[in-house]
Amino acid sequence: MVELNGADTAWMLTSTALVLFMTPGLALFYGGMVRAKNMLAMLMMNFVAMGVVTILWVVVAASLAFSGNEAGGIIGNLRLLGLRGVGLGNEVFNYSIPDSVFLMFQLMFAIITPALIAGAVAERMKFSAWVAFIAIWSIVVYAPMAHWVWGGGFIATSVKAVDFAGGLVVHINAGAAALALVLVLGPRTGWGQQIIRPHSLPLTILGAGILWFGWFGFNAGSALAANGLAANAFMTTHVAAAVAATAWIAAEAFHGGKPTTLGFASGAVAGLVAITPAAGFVNLLGSMIIGLAAGIICFEALRLKTMFKFDDSLDVIAVHLVGGILGALLLGILADNAVNELATGGMEQLGRQAISVVIAFGYSFGVSFALAKVLDAIMGLRVTPTEERAGLDVSLHEEQSYLLAE
Repeated sequence: MVELNGADTAWMLTSTALVLFMTPGLALFYGGMVRAKNMLAMLMMNFVAMGVVTILWVVVAASLAFSGNEAGGIIGNLRLLGLRGVGLGNEVFNYSIPDSVFLMFQLMFAIITPALIAGAVAERMKFSAWVAFIAIWSIVVYAPMAHWVWGGGFIATSVKAVDFAGGLVVHINAGAAALALVLVLGPRTGWGQQIIRPHSLPLTILGAGILWFGWFGFNAGSALAANGLAANAFMTTHVAAAVAATAWIAAEAFHGGKPTTLGFASGAVAGLVAITPAAGFVNLLGSMIIGLAAGIICFEALRLKTMFKFDDSLDVIAVHLVGGILGALLLGILADNAVNELATGGMEQLGRQAISVVIAFGYSFGVSFALAKVLDAIMGLRVTPTEERAGLDVSLHEEQSYLLAE
């Protein structure tokens, strides 16, 4: 039995709080990019995940993700239903931190993952349908994916792919679901015919700063200890974000535009996404390569929604899906055995990573598309055209973000 370690516990409590702080940061990041009439609705889509997913995690999802290994590594069991047996010690997971800290840390990942999807469906999805979607999705998509990669499931044990902090479980998972949802929902009214501008880029920049800050808990915390691996993940996370943000605005200028605040913020997030699966496997040079690739390739991926005519409102697919795939694959090439003995870069590891990407995308997209279709048939996913024109703040929540005059 591993002994509890006070330093590790303190770091993981801090990391858990940092990851939770990312969801309000994401809300501001997305909120600034929508029109003023939809600001509160976007905040609500993010914040409600903190309520709904927490309840479901405690009741059943944590057990499905991290208890046992049933059906050949497909799913966990219900031995931790209601978190029974989780006390003050580490009897369940045998880490150097209490079991409760481990499960709360993982909960924060479960919260922000469906929240990421919100950016793709902004300004047109019913709040009731959103709550139903993320509730079911957290159980049937997120929990199995977390089990496959982090809970002893088949991706870790049979495919032997690795994912340090969530390239598969968080970003590809959310990005694939976002694509499925936007295909079922259809575009916003006026999309492609009129310019839809962000209403408050300063809020978006503030949100990006909070995300960058919180991401140190996201990635460095995934070492599950206050050690050298956490320090490496901390360093590679920051460097990749800095390189990607700079590369993104350079790409904007190269294409004849001007470097923008939105571009720098988007590039930083793209770098953070791409380094997430690799933060604890690559060295400093590897993180710079990943950041450079993310800044350029995710910027170019913005064209996808125009090419294929789908309305991804806030570019979740270009940043999270493409960035997550990029990071997962580059990890296969750049993994440094001196950083983490669990992976060595090369064609064999690249093949494992590619298989895991296909599995993660295929499962999340397929189940999410089916779930969206069922919910659309039962309750409808979209607000009415009148509600959309009036704005979701008033239509769905009877509130206004800004009241400048009586």
